[in-house]
Amino acid sequence: MAEFFRINADNPQERLLNEVVKILKKGGLVIYPTDTVYGVGCDLNNTAALKKLLRFKGLKANKMNLSFICYDLSDITTYVKHIETPTFRILKKALPGPYTFIMNASSAVPKLVDTKKKEVGIRVPDNNIPRELVRLLGNPIVTTSLKQDDDILEYPTDPELIYEDYEKQVDAVIDGGFGNIHLSTVVNLTNGDFDVVREGAGDISDFL
Repeated sequence: MAEFFRINADNPQERLLNEVVKILKKGGLVIYPTDTVYGVGCDLNNTAALKKLLRFKGLKANKMNLSFICYDLSDITTYVKHIETPTFRILKKALPGPYTFIMNASSAVPKLVDTKKKEVGIRVPDNNIPRELVRLLGNPIVTTSLKQDDDILEYPTDPELIYEDYEKQVDAVIDGGFGNIHLSTVVNLTNGDFDVVREGAGDISDFL
């Protein structure tokens, strides 16, 4: 049975965050708010947790697009290859924000679940809860959107209903307020250009 935590997004209670971090370090799956839809994720460095996340999503490792929640831009530089200065300046303006930037993975990205990804999605959401979890954990969280097979409400927004639906499938659910229904904007940077592959909550043209 999952634990349920009510955490203030404006001023997250560190005591509760540390309880969630303990769950992540033990290989648990956690559902949490972002600046877009609710997400589910695990500790990047825990292979058993990554396999559990794949089972949760019903995906094989080579079919899952990996996205990391990072605390800030200094985290990003660890997990992606060299970022040109003009690109870095734009990222600095856009983040934290509702974007997923697809970049070429660095050699620091661990060999995840028997597959080596050449690209990785990077998120620095404008929400204190996931960012503070990453800060306390000491490394990124592998994240994916919490999606339901529901034609009307594809992305659940009410954390109490989320808990009712997923309490037996995950290890913790964080109530950080009602979620959004809009996904992040996905921007591919692997070729050096800002190629929008999915339009979502953010407008990257504001920063270009």
